[in-house]
Amino acid sequence: MTSRRRSIGLLPKILIAIVLGIVCGLFFPEWLTRAFVTFNGLFGNFLSFIIPLIIVGLITPAIAELGKGAGKWLAVTAAIAYGSTLFAGFLGFATSMAVFPSLLTGKSAQSVTNPEDALLAPFFTVEMPPLMGVMTALILAFVIGVGLTLVDGDVIRRGFVEFRDIVNKVIAGILIPLLPLYIFGVFLNMTAAGQVWNVVTTFLGVIVMVFILTVVLLLIQYSIASAFFKKNPLSMLKAMLPAYVTALGTSSSAATIPVTHRQAMTMGVSGPVASFVIPLCATIHLAGSTLKITCFSLAVMFLYGKPIDIPTIVGFILMLGIMMVAAPGVPGGAIMTATGLLSTMLGFTEPQVGLMIATYIAIDSFGTATNVTGDGAIAAVVDTLTRRSRTTETDTAITPTT
Repeated sequence: MTSRRRSIGLLPKILIAIVLGIVCGLFFPEWLTRAFVTFNGLFGNFLSFIIPLIIVGLITPAIAELGKGAGKWLAVTAAIAYGSTLFAGFLGFATSMAVFPSLLTGKSAQSVTNPEDALLAPFFTVEMPPLMGVMTALILAFVIGVGLTLVDGDVIRRGFVEFRDIVNKVIAGILIPLLPLYIFGVFLNMTAAGQVWNVVTTFLGVIVMVFILTVVLLLIQYSIASAFFKKNPLSMLKAMLPAYVTALGTSSSAATIPVTHRQAMTMGVSGPVASFVIPLCATIHLAGSTLKITCFSLAVMFLYGKPIDIPTIVGFILMLGIMMVAAPGVPGGAIMTATGLLSTMLGFTEPQVGLMIATYIAIDSFGTATNVTGDGAIAAVVDTLTRRSRTTETDTAITPTT
């Protein structure tokens, strides 16, 4: 009987954690909240340490298993990710220009503080510096992975396959089981701080519009992916729902890699392609973040009466798509990377940049959830293209020559 007992799935656990975090944040004493915040600090530092190892451990053997065409699939995946990011930015631009003149009429920016400033601090922290940065890990995985497709021998290849097994054990044995508790602590602290709701109420109309746009963006992405993958786009989205909800709690694309990777394979993406595309896109595909930054930038410009020059905004979106590649997959990483562009290209003052940071961080998780869910669509497209390529190569190899 015990062996047949069904355990609660990850998605229900995360939903329960979010609800409990919000409810408990209303009455937990400060010391108890700080205890969970201390756990979050330890778990978050461990995530920062393990993420580069996850990237190397998953991407390197996946590239090697893709074979000698791996370099081409790197370029294809990057091009799809950049195109998706630009599309999201221009979707936000067009919608904002159509909606904001009526939505923001008669409104002005209020004094809003950064929600992070009001969060409770942990009792103590334990530094766990990663062995390398995320971009360093990506480049190392590319170099070794592509190199393994060009050399004979399998000693290093088998070593990285075993390293992947270790990474998968860490994901399954530590990260996945503890994620609900981590998410509980995030929402507990946010609720106790209270500042998030001040920002949300100030920009409620813009937030609702951006949320609707993220849903539209995902429907478009999966409609396109379904044309390649030959599956119902809604069933594909349903398979990726645990990754979406996990990202709502972590606000980090990188921290959600284990769940996104698992759900992409549940959706039907092959293991090598999922191990290659998901960690890569967690760093270079930030369509949801680009959509949010574009919309909130224009909202701040409307509220402050700044002139909107269309060529400047187009250039801003094009540059933003490139800058997002360098954004660390941590909470708030995208907006911190974009602050330079806000100042130089859009002429934002320091208070206006601060307002952007506050509004972005207040609903950071929705953009992140859109990012990681879109990664599944890209994985489905790349998986289909690689299968077609292998089929074509096989047909060519068996065609008799005359």
